[in-house]
Amino acid sequence: MPLVAGIDSSTQSCKVVIRDAESGALVRSGQASHPDGTSVDPAAWESAFERAASAAGGLDDVAALAVSGQQHGMVCLDEDGAVVRDALLWNDLRSAPDAADLIAELPGGAAAWAEATGLVPVASFTVTKLRWLARSEPANAARTAAVCLPHDWLTWRLAGARSLDDLVTDRSDASGTGYWSAAENRYRVDLLELAFGHSPRLPTVRAPHEPAGTTPAGAVLGAGTGDNAGAALGLGAQPGDVVVSIGTSGVLCAVSEVPTADPEGLVAGFADATGRYLPLLATLNAARVLDATARLLGVDHDEFSRLALTAPPGADGLVLVPYLEGERTPNLPGATGSLLGATLANLTPAHLARAAVEGLLCGLADALDALRACGVPVERAVLIGGGARSEAVRRIAPVVLDLPVVVPPPGEFVADGAARQAAWALSGASEPPAWMPASDSIAFEPAGSSAAGMIRGRYEQGRSAGLERLPKRI
Repeated sequence: MPLVAGIDSSTQSCKVVIRDAESGALVRSGQASHPDGTSVDPAAWESAFERAASAAGGLDDVAALAVSGQQHGMVCLDEDGAVVRDALLWNDLRSAPDAADLIAELPGGAAAWAEATGLVPVASFTVTKLRWLARSEPANAARTAAVCLPHDWLTWRLAGARSLDDLVTDRSDASGTGYWSAAENRYRVDLLELAFGHSPRLPTVRAPHEPAGTTPAGAVLGAGTGDNAGAALGLGAQPGDVVVSIGTSGVLCAVSEVPTADPEGLVAGFADATGRYLPLLATLNAARVLDATARLLGVDHDEFSRLALTAPPGADGLVLVPYLEGERTPNLPGATGSLLGATLANLTPAHLARAAVEGLLCGLADALDALRACGVPVERAVLIGGGARSEAVRRIAPVVLDLPVVVPPPGEFVADGAARQAAWALSGASEPPAWMPASDSIAFEPAGSSAAGMIRGRYEQGRSAGLERLPKRI
């Protein structure tokens, strides 16, 4: 049976899974860490891939591979293909003022951006980073002959990194740049020029099943995906499923048959990895909220969960608004966190742990409401990511989200999606391979009470109070 490799080149690490192309059975895997920071030399991604592939036993017997990578990162190349400067990652917020400028400069503002590209510029998106580069580093902007995304760059390197004309991407990752229309399947070069002042070369957008070339060893290369589309493909998400990933960021995405255009900018109208659409919302504050609170309490995550589950729903009025790293949804890059409603009775480790979990989940519940407002069907949540390993998160999520929650067994879903795409490119079929989903998922039903309304009402009151006290720095 042929083998395929899926590569997850994420913010924190590179993970490689090798699977049977026909059954999807896992054969072996490996991983290696990426450096910290919000700007990174892309060479670190290639080095991590080589270490991860070696840890997975090498790729000599692999017939096809594909890369699923962190979205939005700005990789600038000169005419010779050399990297112009460290890549700015999705979580680099220095371009927040540039996002506001771009919205103001396009006639029609936010609504016009949403109509043109399916999203409204915020600091995460590539288009705002290019404006920052043109404004702050004009010499580097002038050297930039091509712009691509992290997964595009790694795919290009795996193909031998020949001409800039060989750069390839897919619909899912292109749709997160701010200068590509998922609804029209084309680049909006006019918006790229508005942001950057000129139009560098851009990767060719391949169809989801279309090969992007071969490696020097002859393995077929898939076009790759953005990480969120990769996870949805790896999970086999269907309309009605909302994938809720609690990792470095909190991400909600749902497969849709039609594109979305949210003039409020809350829902990004991305494409998915199957030819459909993937409306998505992301928050900056997710699993790190749990990490920070557990560290403050001086406990490990198991004890943190135990504490949270001993406090009552609503934490007796204690509210944590966890904007610990600013926030992306809503777009408040200069915001800070707030702890409100503290009393002698509720200022306990258990109440604080419960407030942290509920605060995190309330932000995700607000995101669910925004998806519904765009006409996206929401029937159940599929909970993944490091935060999904928390027993407190698993049990409190259906209460706050007021939805059935399914937790699949821990896995490398982004890498699995890339492997599935590689198998698709290898087969030449019209549909991705029908790998069987995990049979040992855990299901949690909503509480069927008024707890969700009570918790979210208190959270909104606390959020409003906290933002009123925020210094006007943005």
